[in-house]
Parts: sequence; C-alpha cells; structure tokens
Amino acid sequence: MPAAELWALATDYGALAQVMQGIAAFEGLPKGRAVTGQKLNVMVSLFGKLPNQPYFMEVLECDDERMILRSSEKGAGVKSWKHTLEVTETADGSRLSDKIDIDAGWLTSIFAVWAKYLYSARHKPRLKLLLSG
Repeated sequence: MPAAELWALATDYGALAQVMQGIAAFEGLPKGRAVTGQKLNVMVSLFGKLPNQPYFMEVLECDDERMILRSSEKGAGVKSWKHTLEVTETADGSRLSDKIDIDAGWLTSIFAVWAKYLYSARHKPRLKLLLSG
C-alpha cells in the first residue's frame, strides 16, 4: 500500500475501533483523525467483555508530512504508555512501526507482553481495511 494510505488509516479513530474489535472496545472515541494537542478521555474494555476502565491519551504530535504520531497515555493499570507510530515508504509500498515505552510498576513486563500481542493483532484487520478501501 502507498504510505499515505496506510498513514491515513493508522491515524483514524474509526479504523482504530475496527482493528481493535475483539481485543478492546472503546467508549468516547472521537470521530476523524488524530490531531496534535488532542486530549482524549475514553473508557476501554479488554476484549469488550471486562469492565470499562478510564483511559487518557494525549496526542503529542501528529505530523502528516513526516507520518509520525506520538502519544502519551495512561490508565487501566498503566502509569505511562508512550507510543510512537511511524509510517515509512519502502521499495514495494510502506511499513508501519510502533515503539512503546511502558511504565506499569511491577506489572510492566506483563503489559509489555500485552503490547506485543495488541500491536501484532492489529496487523491483519488493518490489512483487510486497506485492501477493502
């Protein structure tokens, strides 16, 4: 996929809700795309079955030109979840990379395993959305 298409999808809240189906459900997620300076207070339910937990996210940077999104997040047992998403062009399309820095106290290693699963699980649904669009 062209990098611009992947970037647009990766920064769209509606697409986020879709690629997270079955993994996490959100209440209060805005419509549209992420914007620098945006502050979100949402409720998140793991697997859409566990009780809702408050979750806060601040978009520190959403640069359409450089295709970089940086956020600072916390809630649902996490003291700090710093996320950098970057889309780069490749010879045959594009690549999305996520870098996560997590502080959840003594539960950090468990949340790191969760993060690896979470971001890997988004891949197939995201590809499906890209191919159907």
